[in-house]
Amino acid sequence: MASIARKLRRENKTVGFVPTMGALHEGHLELIRQARQMSDAVIVSIFVNPAQFNDKKDLERYPRDLAADAAMLAEYDVDHIFAPEPGEIYPEGFSTYVYVEGLTENLEGASRPGHFRGVATVVSILFNTIRPDIAVFGQKDAQQLAMIRKMTRDLGYETEIVAVPTVREPNGLARSSRNDLLSLEAREKAAVIFASLREAEEAYQKGERKGAKLVEMVENAISEESAAEIDYISLVAPDTLEPVDTIGDTPALIAAAVRFDGVRLIDNIILEKKQ
Repeated sequence: MASIARKLRRENKTVGFVPTMGALHEGHLELIRQARQMSDAVIVSIFVNPAQFNDKKDLERYPRDLAADAAMLAEYDVDHIFAPEPGEIYPEGFSTYVYVEGLTENLEGASRPGHFRGVATVVSILFNTIRPDIAVFGQKDAQQLAMIRKMTRDLGYETEIVAVPTVREPNGLARSSRNDLLSLEAREKAAVIFASLREAEEAYQKGERKGAKLVEMVENAISEESAAEIDYISLVAPDTLEPVDTIGDTPALIAAAVRFDGVRLIDNIILEKKQ
């Protein structure tokens, strides 16, 4: 992969990169479309990263089907698929990790200790291998996006981080590989997450600026669905992830993590004044 990346740079080709863990769905394909529009060559990685799972059972049941993923990518003009084995990314004796302070302790970080250290480490290794000009990530993973942007700046990567809006199922549920673990009934019920976030957005557009009020509104709406188990609902600044008490002139991010059928789902929406 490093040899291919060097060749692309010698040819002065712009390299777009989409890192994934496989189990590809429409959300991933939208990232690839964006990379295709912005790049001469598109590289997609498929690697289920063990370092970002703090629950072995979660790692074991994560869906894997490289053949199906490769077949899907064949239709999207992807130039190269990088699908390394764990030992290639983490050779024997591996002991060096990347940790981004300040952005990784709350929200997902509080619920999944070590998760973001694993994400930052593998993305750093992938960036070093591929040296992409552009890397495309989804807005659904808002905390990951903020962390990758910070890591890219702090470590001096010459990679532009591009965010793509969340792709949703017809009922509003954010597309995720984890959705396949839900029963059909739970998949429908989980639509309440986005519906509740939209309620908060409507209240914001009508003038509500108090963080506690907006969070309470989302919590109450989700709690009406008995199958839902709320992990957190938080209102934070999109870049720093610091809690926001009162929304001022800058956008705010309201994020949710909720379990259905024991499957943990995340979603968020950015609150900003309409142009």
